[in-house]
Amino acid sequence: MTTEHSTTTFADLTTIGVGGPIRTFLTPDTRAGIIDAVRQADAAGLPLSVIGGGSNLLVADDPFDGIVVRDARHDIRFGSPQADGTVSVTADAGCNWDDFVATSVAQGLEGVEGLSGIPGTVGASVVQNIGAYGQEVASSVTKVEAWDRETSSAVVLETQQLRFGYRMSALKASMYDAPARPSSRLFPTPRFVVLSVTFRMHRGAEGTVGYGQLGKALGVEVGDRMPVAAIREAVLHVRAAKGMLEDAHRYEIAAMAGAKRADTVKAALQAQRETTGSDGPDFNRHSCGSFFMNPILDDTQATMLPEDAPRFPAVLPSGAPGTKTSAAWLIDHAGFHKGYAVADGAPASLSTLHTLALTNRGSARAADIALLARTVRDGVERAFGVRLVPEPVLVGITW
Repeated sequence: MTTEHSTTTFADLTTIGVGGPIRTFLTPDTRAGIIDAVRQADAAGLPLSVIGGGSNLLVADDPFDGIVVRDARHDIRFGSPQADGTVSVTADAGCNWDDFVATSVAQGLEGVEGLSGIPGTVGASVVQNIGAYGQEVASSVTKVEAWDRETSSAVVLETQQLRFGYRMSALKASMYDAPARPSSRLFPTPRFVVLSVTFRMHRGAEGTVGYGQLGKALGVEVGDRMPVAAIREAVLHVRAAKGMLEDAHRYEIAAMAGAKRADTVKAALQAQRETTGSDGPDFNRHSCGSFFMNPILDDTQATMLPEDAPRFPAVLPSGAPGTKTSAAWLIDHAGFHKGYAVADGAPASLSTLHTLALTNRGSARAADIALLARTVRDGVERAFGVRLVPEPVLVGITW
């Protein structure tokens, strides 16, 4: 069944809580319903936004005169353990990502525990190639079932076809003509609409600690083995301390009903209460997460960085060696510190806990977030000659 919702806005559906009214919002709960909704939009030539958890999306305040589709399917299917200890796990695209991680950890599976607490859905995880604390979703994905909007057919995409990169995939790339330059043909939804994702994970009660900050929280060294449940709890704790979790109160509004399991919502609300000491909203969590991608620079650009700027080996989109630096470091050293706002009392500011998060302090509109983002972008470019690229999908907002 496909449910059509009236008077819904993107502010209702996104973690940052901004965005204009939606002409048609559909939540199909069958595979056929998802495909029909996508075909309906494409046949009518209407803008199409297939939305996951709304955590990686900044939409303008103007009305969206098209169709927004959110997959209401949440099933997770576990295969039989193989001789090498691996297990194949297939999840519907609409499954809440942290529900998927919690379920996998409860099953004693290793592979995604470091990605705990990332807002969004399973389908969105492969579009963005989400990553944190030493893991990327690309490391566990074996295939994606998708609907090809160009050929109007279902396809299965293997790992090599997905062309995973840093916060990038062939799915996401299909929406853009160049970084931050949307395609007029497909944007803001990829050519391939994800229907389900299959992962290969390892059965066992332990996982590898893959990040220094996580190791510090656990009191161990990078590379040590720990119970996957302990790694998950540590990740959630670290993310909460930086305000890099979603505000669980969002699931209390009608537009988000059923998008996340009731038990995990209850647990998230309790944890949020313990972290903030309040039953109210946490405005540091009203964000798109990390707003800017860490720049990957060529040799010429890298030599222009200050001597103390972070540098990590990386690969440029061309395949040539490059240098990754920290967007958070650039922002802070360009004079934009935690809590920065363009003016006193402005409704949007950098998080008071993390310079990479742009936050809605309760009354911001998309225009306020965009102004803050451009101010930070331009300041960093003036200071270091590096132009930051946004991580979220910007709809109706010129970059």
